[in-house]
Amino acid sequence: MSVIEVFKKKTSSDLAKNRLKLLLVSDRANCTPELMEMIKNDIIMVISKYMVIDADGLDIQITQTDSEGDNGSVPALYANIPIRDIKHKE
Repeated sequence: MSVIEVFKKKTSSDLAKNRLKLLLVSDRANCTPELMEMIKNDIIMVISKYMVIDADGLDIQITQTDSEGDNGSVPALYANIPIRDIKHKE
């Protein structure tokens, strides 16, 4: 997968579904949907340097998790990134 494929045109239903996901996630994390989209795009660009990934299957969520210290519950970023292949250095 090239960087161009990452930014390929998606159907309106795909866009709507992704926007809804980002809205729900950002609401939990007190984070704007725009910021979540920027984070997602940055993750895709960085990982794409080393691996061929399925950007359509990428799932990023912000949830609450218990901290190891006495901080109570803290936000946690979880990313499910389907890897198609590893890029080998030439």
